Amino acid sequence: MKEQLQKIAGEAELACKNASTQEELENIRVRYLGKKGALTQVLRGMGKLSAEERPVIGKFANEVKEMLEQKIETRVRELKSLAKEMQIKKETIDVTLPGVRFIAGRKHPLTQVLDEIKHIFVTMGYSVAEGPEIELDYYNFEALNIPKNHPARDMQDSFYISDEVLLRTHTSPVQIRVYEAMAPKLPVKIIAPGKVFRRDDDATHSPMFHQVEGFLIDEHVTFGDLKGTLLTFVRKMFGADREIRLRPSYFPFTEPSAEVDISCIMCNGSGCRVCSNTGWLEILGSGMVHPRVLEMTGYDPEQVSGFAFGMGVERIAMLKYGIDDLRHLFDNDVRFLSQF
Repeated sequence: MKEQLQKIAGEAELACKNASTQEELENIRVRYLGKKGALTQVLRGMGKLSAEERPVIGKFANEVKEMLEQKIETRVRELKSLAKEMQIKKETIDVTLPGVRFIAGRKHPLTQVLDEIKHIFVTMGYSVAEGPEIELDYYNFEALNIPKNHPARDMQDSFYISDEVLLRTHTSPVQIRVYEAMAPKLPVKIIAPGKVFRRDDDATHSPMFHQVEGFLIDEHVTFGDLKGTLLTFVRKMFGADREIRLRPSYFPFTEPSAEVDISCIMCNGSGCRVCSNTGWLEILGSGMVHPRVLEMTGYDPEQVSGFAFGMGVERIAMLKYGIDDLRHLFDNDVRFLSQF
């Protein structure tokens, strides 16, 4: 029996030495020291020994068991240490290498321009209002004096969800919602920024773009107030030497209406390729709120008046930064966006 124990000790010791994983060591422990292990099987035969042999073999068996447990524990520590060394080698930092440059994020140029527009008008006493991007036909067209089958819809009939629900084509519906909520309170002095949607897609148009609607309703509001407001905005946005020009135009929800141009930011009005040698660049549309719009929303056009204007944020950004293609703003090219 002693020879059997010596043989088991030798085999187990060699197996521990050759083990390369902790899983293999656990299998060795079970194979030799487990309930059905080799050492246990030998010890079960001790009942056949004489009274003199039993304590000697028992002592030797315990020594073998303790030796094997110690060998397994030692090998486990060796494997853990080896694994740690390998991990350290993989993660070794070469202090001679240049550091990794941290690239800080920044606001998109459209967000920067939109924030600037809002700041300018808020400092002029305007409040900011928002409305739904999925809008009812009534608010998008009819309440703005654009009834069904009106020719003015041709430019804006866009993405319909149903006959009476569509993606809004301008932020002007916010104007109607504010009028309905506030009438007959005065004054109403609001800007309404947000996304709008139309069937356009080229170098200067996008099927989704950003717009800012502005409107003021009060007693004795004149076209001169509109011009003064827009001139103040233009000079704060593009510089104190900018001038504006108002050209007669047509919008169903304003009367009279005007397109607003600014003196060319490239040539300062002398004429160049950018402004087609006219000295002017179109920037937004505006006009006095149509009496019918006031009447439909609860205001008396005989007692109050007001003006409204609408501008495309992309248009402002292109003029401010000299961007020649609207699509650059939506391509998500970091090389382009990092310039702003």
